[in-house]
Amino acid sequence: MNKPKIGILLSGCGVYDGAEIQESVLSLLVADNFGYDVVCIGIDDVQHHVVNHITGEDQNESRNMMVEAARIARGSITNIKDVFPKDIDALVIPGGFGNAKNLTDWAFNGSKGEIRDDVKLLLVNMVNVGKPIVALCVSPVVVAKALQDSGIQVSMTIGSDTEISPYKIEQFNEGLMDSGVRTHSKTIREVQVDPIHKIISAPCYMMEASIGEVYQNIKLAFTELDKMMKD
Repeated sequence: MNKPKIGILLSGCGVYDGAEIQESVLSLLVADNFGYDVVCIGIDDVQHHVVNHITGEDQNESRNMMVEAARIARGSITNIKDVFPKDIDALVIPGGFGNAKNLTDWAFNGSKGEIRDDVKLLLVNMVNVGKPIVALCVSPVVVAKALQDSGIQVSMTIGSDTEISPYKIEQFNEGLMDSGVRTHSKTIREVQVDPIHKIISAPCYMMEASIGEVYQNIKLAFTELDKMMKD
């Protein structure tokens, strides 16, 4: 029996300018624990900027998203232009500011911003053929931008304002609702499942959480994904 193949879309390498490394690696680990095959997906283009992860300051240099993502993938990375829904059974998008700076420009323009055409194409096609998407941390904004104005209203979470978060959850919720999303408040111990559109979202590091709590949150998301793929 063939193993399910999971695509993991990486927006670079590093929480402040690319993919959140811990969420990305934990996704790879959990996928392996579930017995899935994985293909890491990157984008052959320059990322928005490079951030010094010690100081938080911009660096005067340029980096390629796919080259950076290959650090997480141990060199095994596939260009998004070569990935189609027929190639994978589900798509996982770890968090990180790269989702809001490289895949979209949500960090600068919110719900009125843009999304890369290649990212939008993959996500829209996944939804159209009924294959699941797992959106971790801030990545619901990527799904929201992909489906904005499509008439498809998905249910997602980006966290909860009832527990401690390093981010302004309420503002994110407002932007998601402006994009046509039905938002739900979920803690680090919960995930949101949209069974109609086959989208699972988990707060992860949108909440103040330990790496162990994030691991459990991702594991819970994959548990729901496993059920979804078996239905």
